Amino acid sequence: MADGPGPSRLAGVERRDRACNYLVFFAALVAWIVVARFVTTIPPHQSATAGLTGGGLIGLAVGLSVTPLFWLAAFARHRRIALRGSWVRAARRGAWVGIVVALLVVLRVQEVLSLPIGLFLVAMVALAELTLSVER
Repeated sequence: MADGPGPSRLAGVERRDRACNYLVFFAALVAWIVVARFVTTIPPHQSATAGLTGGGLIGLAVGLSVTPLFWLAAFARHRRIALRGSWVRAARRGAWVGIVVALLVVLRVQEVLSLPIGLFLVAMVALAELTLSVER
């Protein structure tokens, strides 16, 4: 009998967590394909909603891309143990990142983005996430 992880458990990641990671990465890939198709075919100043739609799509793609990375970071930080609520926390953080990116893109398209506004958005989201992430 060989020592080490068996075929059903590779490197300490449960099958459902691995499947969820693959699923979210695949959704992010599809979102990036939609973003590429949208931004190469529709100019942002063509209609009133093109910039908003493009910003929303980019925010969605970025949020989906970073969600599994947040889960993997928490998994590694807790010595390869998946804690209850890790996916919820990772999804919330991915949503925050997606919202901030979407807002920054929309503000840039509307030509009202400035450094103080961007820093304010990032600081507000960091404060909100810090408040929500306090372990009791």
